[in-house]
Amino acid sequence: MELIFKKSKKDRRGTILPKCDVPPAQKINQKYLRTIESKLPNVSEPEVVRHFTNLAKLNFNVDENFYPLGSCTMKYNPKFLEKAATMKYFSDLHPLQPQIIKGGMLTQGALELIWNLENLLSEITGMDEFTTHPMAGAHGELTGVMLMAAYHKQKGNRRTHIIIPDSGHGTNPASAAIAGYEVKSVKTSAKGLLDIEELKKILNEETAGLMLTCPNTLGIFESQIKEISDLTHKAGGLMYYDGANLNAIMGKARPGDLGFDIVHLNLHKTFATPHGAGGPGSGPVGVKKYLTEFLPISRVVKRADGTFALDYDKPLSIGYISPFYGNYGVLIKAYTYILLMGKQGLIDASENAVINANYIKSKLKNYYDIPYPENCLHEFVISATKQAEKGVHAIDIAKALIDKGIHPPTVYFPLNVKEAIMIEPTETESKETLDEFINIMIELSLLAEKNPDIFKNFPKTTSVSRLDEVKAAKDMNLASLA
Repeated sequence: MELIFKKSKKDRRGTILPKCDVPPAQKINQKYLRTIESKLPNVSEPEVVRHFTNLAKLNFNVDENFYPLGSCTMKYNPKFLEKAATMKYFSDLHPLQPQIIKGGMLTQGALELIWNLENLLSEITGMDEFTTHPMAGAHGELTGVMLMAAYHKQKGNRRTHIIIPDSGHGTNPASAAIAGYEVKSVKTSAKGLLDIEELKKILNEETAGLMLTCPNTLGIFESQIKEISDLTHKAGGLMYYDGANLNAIMGKARPGDLGFDIVHLNLHKTFATPHGAGGPGSGPVGVKKYLTEFLPISRVVKRADGTFALDYDKPLSIGYISPFYGNYGVLIKAYTYILLMGKQGLIDASENAVINANYIKSKLKNYYDIPYPENCLHEFVISATKQAEKGVHAIDIAKALIDKGIHPPTVYFPLNVKEAIMIEPTETESKETLDEFINIMIELSLLAEKNPDIFKNFPKTTSVSRLDEVKAAKDMNLASLA
């Protein structure tokens, strides 16, 4: 449907705004209309408000209390970002509005924001160009692997598999498999790093690429990254950077300088936009110059006259991977966050995240097994194997934390650590909050020694009693799980 602009008027700033003739609504076919009233409850406004308010209270969030969910970076989201995203001149835009018309700019500001954000992300990561289209981290992964596949296809390479460490995020093999690749796992060494000797055994002329998180999910920086990158490139593969853990190295190291060809970022983690409850998220993907021609369409370009436009003329593009330009509201928040923090602020965020993680780790080392005792970066993994000897497992400690008003850390991941508990405090928490968490974790460790049976009753504070996890996994009849 084409909008026909006929007359113009000015807003309070004097900017000429278009007036358009919108076609009248079409009559709905009678067969689609109700013949009887819908059976909706007849309730008052207070009843409706209380119902949804009570539902909201059931959803734990980072505004409520500490949320040390390892590898998910549940940092506090400044409310200033929400205000920026709801500014009238952004929120009132429609993605089908013209980019520019005679006498009015319309979506130029929105396009400029995307263009600026892509350039900032390129600078932060050492990439040449970005696309903001992917709507989550996993969506960014899939986009990245599709770019990898397009590159090999254009080169005429026969590539059948992608290599992923056994400590990698579960979305990595899922993204690779959906894109049509076989997944080959490489083991982690005794030092918590990717085992290079094992990698050499797997790399061959059919390797499409290596997907790697750096630092890895154990919170350890892959110190052999240069050798890993060289080996992968020598085999003709591409290096893919899972940006879930970028919060540890912002301003300290750039993936592009470490040898990565493709990178996805979780704006809904690293750049303080909301994360959880299914979104909305944002997983922009950056690439080196030799991969830019495969990026999704449309691309925001800056024209010679300084205006911005959408470019669809990309014959080698992988095409559309989302409607319009991704989750635009999230892009506004991330852009605002970067401008608010500045270069030094982003560096400070990473440094404080690393300090906080190491502080907690050092305080818990005498109470929990630490499989990798060396200094970590933004997150670390402890093990409840000592407590498991008394019958108290990682899941039991997680349930007990709920009663203490703390969201449980990630448990049983990464898969190569028994009774794993992955903790990521982020940079946004105070020392008082960290000390409270440390004291509770110590308290639970001591309780596991003295009274392990009590853990089977946790949590006590939730509205639903603890489910039988084994039955829940085996019996998908939801009615029988209570």
